[in-house]
Amino acid sequence: MVQRLEFLSKVSPFNLLPTEVLEQVADQLQEIRYSKDTVIYQQEVTKMRGVDIIAEGEYESFFYDSQQNKRLLEHHHSGYCYGGISVLLNRKQSIRTVIAKKGTTVFFLHRKDFRSLCKAYEDFVQYFTADFGKRMLNDEFAHFYKRPATFEESYIASEQMYSRKIESIEYREIVSCPQGTPVYETARLMAKHKVSCIFIRDEQAKIVGYVTDITLRDNVVAKQADTAQPVDNIMDNPIVCISTNAYVYEAILMMFRTKTRYLLIKNGDEFVGSISRNKLLAEQAQSPLVFIQSVKQAISVQELKRKWESVPQMVTQLLGRGVNAEIVNQVITTIADTIAIKVIESVIATMGQPPAKFVFMVLGSEGRKEQTFKTDQDNAIIYEDKANEQRELVREYFLSFAQQVSEKLDNIGFSFCTGGYMAQNPKWTHSLSHWKRNYESWMTEAVPETVIQFSTFFDCRYLYGEAGIMDELKEFLDEELQKPLGKIFFHMAKNALQYEPPLTFFKNIKTFTKGSQEVFDIKKSMTPIVDLVRMYALRHRIFEVNTGERLKALKEKGVFNEKEVHELIQSYYFLMGLRLRNQASQIIRDRTEPDNYIDPDKLTKIEKVALKEIFKTIDNFQTRIKMEFTNNLFG
Repeated sequence: MVQRLEFLSKVSPFNLLPTEVLEQVADQLQEIRYSKDTVIYQQEVTKMRGVDIIAEGEYESFFYDSQQNKRLLEHHHSGYCYGGISVLLNRKQSIRTVIAKKGTTVFFLHRKDFRSLCKAYEDFVQYFTADFGKRMLNDEFAHFYKRPATFEESYIASEQMYSRKIESIEYREIVSCPQGTPVYETARLMAKHKVSCIFIRDEQAKIVGYVTDITLRDNVVAKQADTAQPVDNIMDNPIVCISTNAYVYEAILMMFRTKTRYLLIKNGDEFVGSISRNKLLAEQAQSPLVFIQSVKQAISVQELKRKWESVPQMVTQLLGRGVNAEIVNQVITTIADTIAIKVIESVIATMGQPPAKFVFMVLGSEGRKEQTFKTDQDNAIIYEDKANEQRELVREYFLSFAQQVSEKLDNIGFSFCTGGYMAQNPKWTHSLSHWKRNYESWMTEAVPETVIQFSTFFDCRYLYGEAGIMDELKEFLDEELQKPLGKIFFHMAKNALQYEPPLTFFKNIKTFTKGSQEVFDIKKSMTPIVDLVRMYALRHRIFEVNTGERLKALKEKGVFNEKEVHELIQSYYFLMGLRLRNQASQIIRDRTEPDNYIDPDKLTKIEKVALKEIFKTIDNFQTRIKMEFTNNLFG
């Protein structure tokens, strides 16, 4: 008893209690011993009976993410009290998972006794609430603590207009002119800065009004007014402003209430920017089409980065509503394309107009319009052939252009290609004639290395520039593909057969160990479908880039029947849906980099059954490839 009392008097927050109370607490303690690696509490599962004070040994506490990775790992030693925050602030459920290490002994205090101390002694309860407050300042702790059971749905809701502030939205810099500026000059300024609203300042530089496209239409064009008159004769007012600390919903209500279409944004006493009603409403819209429009209106790399970071939320919502993964892929691709085009245009605006016509094309999964969240940059540039004296100048421009585009895309979230398939690589920025030679040599040599390059660059798609250049390249390819190419198809078939469906002899899902989990690689499971469809598309000179579109074209040519096409499309997009859901969950729920590993134990029974059938389907089609392209059923 004396020993416990002496121990407690050194433990926070028990050392805040009067001695006579401490004696009563010491009398209520139960001594508990734990063997090595005993799981004592599980996060959001174990209901806390009370609190533990470590006497000797060690507790290891952490959060598990959905991939069973330990996050925010902490080690607690003698004198540490665990459970107070859980009892007081988490519905009596353990906030974290706790494992006892070798030789751990704790003193246990029952929940009712702990609560009695909290009610009686303000300093005692404040110790736990203050500790909790400090922990909530850690963004990762707050993320895992606040995560509800239906996280994907509530995450979307938490980002709505009732919780977001104006400072979180990208607003435009103020474009203004003096009140005596002629109307026509005001319109020129608006055109120069590409704005639909310009603010008017008086002689003291105070903003006294504004002019919009609608103002010019109604007050000048419709009335055939004099465009040389001072702009303050036709400007609109009053000025409506709002603080950066205001909530978005306040701004929207203010706009509807005052019937203004533009707000000035104020930080303290200083105007720092303006925002339109359309921009605000677009920020709130969950419709992918409206979201894409908001991407088009983005004005900086940082805003584009934020837009891309919010795409997993949209994908989760779309998949949750039952939207087919093929459509979701199209949404992701359109957003990614829009971002890339914005980046390209911004670089051109900085560097000046290109010295030659060109095409910026995308390759691989991006080229096939099958982008996921674990996709790096795959792109290349084709420019028109120029006279000898201009070649170096043209090449220098496009290599510099490509580097700037790639760096901005990387900053936004499209990481550099580890294999170097990017336009900033001098190998993949060339003239049209050079590109024709590339394709010709890949098809002629037809060794495993060149076959991989040919496969990657066959999955190419126009993104920006002179479409005619791309058309000419495809016409060239169409002619080349009519030549005997048995060797290249043989190597493509061998490559396609490297990836076997992950099924055991007994038709169970074959896994491998990654960390503490047994997983399979869903990307490699999908690769055989991509490969076999590409091979048949090449053989029949089909230039659709998307796997689903290629399959439909192959059905039109009678290569696959309707049942076969249905099986492959259903299989491919079922796998794609699983892949996208898993990656979106890793980004949103776990705040980790997405990968392609799936734990079968996390799947439903229906999903497992569907997977096994899909893997059997792929296996059957691979047998067909062996026969048709290698003439060897066993090779």
